[in-house]
Amino acid sequence: MSDEDDDSAAESDGTAGSDEPTDATPDTLNDRLDGVEPDLDAAETEADLDDVEAILDAVAADLEDTDLPVPDDEDEEDPGEALESRVSDLRDDLEAHRGPYAEDVTDAIESASATLTGTRWTDQGGPAVADAVAAFADEVDEVLGTDIADDVDADTDEDVDADDDGADAPADPETLATTLDDAVAAVADADLDPDDDAEPIAALLEATDDLEAGLEDAQEWDDLEVNEQLMAEGFYDVLGHYKDFPPELSALKEWETRGRVDMVLLAKDSLQSEFMQGHCMDALIRMANPDAFEELHQLAQRRNKKAIKALGRMGAGADEAVETLIEYVDADSDPGLQKVTFRALGEIGSEEATQALANKLEMDNDNVRPYAARALGLIGDGRAIDPLAETLESDGVETVRAAAAWALRQIGTRDALEAAAAYTDERSYLVQHEADLAADALDDGDADADAEAPTA
Repeated sequence: MSDEDDDSAAESDGTAGSDEPTDATPDTLNDRLDGVEPDLDAAETEADLDDVEAILDAVAADLEDTDLPVPDDEDEEDPGEALESRVSDLRDDLEAHRGPYAEDVTDAIESASATLTGTRWTDQGGPAVADAVAAFADEVDEVLGTDIADDVDADTDEDVDADDDGADAPADPETLATTLDDAVAAVADADLDPDDDAEPIAALLEATDDLEAGLEDAQEWDDLEVNEQLMAEGFYDVLGHYKDFPPELSALKEWETRGRVDMVLLAKDSLQSEFMQGHCMDALIRMANPDAFEELHQLAQRRNKKAIKALGRMGAGADEAVETLIEYVDADSDPGLQKVTFRALGEIGSEEATQALANKLEMDNDNVRPYAARALGLIGDGRAIDPLAETLESDGVETVRAAAAWALRQIGTRDALEAAAAYTDERSYLVQHEADLAADALDDGDADADAEAPTA
C-alpha cells in the first residue's frame, strides 16, 4: 500500500494524527457513534471490545480536533457537549461489557483478607469466620482443582489448641489470611482468560461474594464483649442493689464516690455510647483528679469543652495545660469555647495567661468580656489592676463593669480595692454592690492595721 493509501485509510477511520481541523460535523460524528452501539451489543470477546474502543478513540480524537459551532441561544443544546456526553456514555457501556477478569477475583479476596485481619472478632464470630474461609477454600478447590482446603485444615490441627470443651478452636485470623493468600496465588497461577474462562471466573466471583457475606454476618467485638471486658477488670464488682439503668451508670457513680479515676477512665474508653460518655466526662469534672490529666489534656487539644472544664477544676494540677488553653483565648468565632477556656485559665491560676486575658477586655463580644475579667480576678496577678480599672471606668456594659469590679476585689491589694471602691455612688446596682464590698474590705484592712499598731 502506498503512503497516499495509508493516509487515505487513516483519514477514513478517523485515526489520522494531523493537528489540522477535520471535516467532521455533528451529523457525521453522530452517524459514526450510531454504528458503535450495534457493534458493542454484538461484541463477544475482548478483541471485539478492543475494536469498539478504537472506534470511540478515533471519534473522540476527531471531536477534539473539530471546531463545532457554538449556539447563540443559551437554551439550545451545544453539539460539542452532546457528543462528548455520548462518547462518555458509550465508554461506560463498553467497560460494563468487559470482564469479569481474574484480577477482579484476586482484588476481592485481598479485600476480604484485610477485613479478616483488621477486625476483632467475638468468641461467637471467630468460628463463623473460620467456616466462611473454609467454605471459600472448598469452592476454589472445586473450580481450580487445587487443595487449599486441605492446607487450612492441616494448619488448624497443628497450630490451634483445644478450647475448654475439648473441641478444636477455630484458626486465628492470621492463619486464615494465609489461606486467602494461597487462594490469590492459585487464581494467579491459573492464568484465567476472560473469554475462554468466563464460567470459572464467574464461579470464583460468586464464591468471593459468599465469603464477604460470611464475614459481614460474623459477630465482631461488640457491646457484649465490652461488658465482658469490664467484668474481667472488676468494673461491676461494686454493684449491689442498683437503681440506675444501665448498670454501668450505677457502677460509674460508685467508682466516682470511691475516687477511682482509673475505673472512670476505663468506662470512658470502653463504653462508647453518647449517654455514658457524657456521664463519664461529668464524673471527671466533679472528681478533678490530676491522675486524669493526660487523658483530659488530649481531649482539650481537640477543643473538648468538658475536658477543658475538668482541667480548670484541677486548678494548679493542670498547669501544664495552660499553653494549650491560651491558644483558644482568641477563638472569637466560638464564644462557648472562650467562656469555658477563660474560666479554666482563671481556676488554674497561672500568671502566664494574664496578658492574653487582659487583651480580651477590649473584645467586641460583651457576653464574653465578663469571663475575661473574672478570670483575671481568679489569677490575682497585680498586672491586671490597670486594665481592669480602665474597664470599670469606660466599658459601656453594666455586667462587664461589675465583673471588673469583682475581679479587683479578688486581687485584693490596696490599689485594686481602691480602684473598685471609687464607685460606691454608682447608679448601677451591680457595680455599686461590688464597690461597697471593696470599700468594706478597705475599712476592715484599716481597722486591722490600727489594731496592730503599737500604742504610745
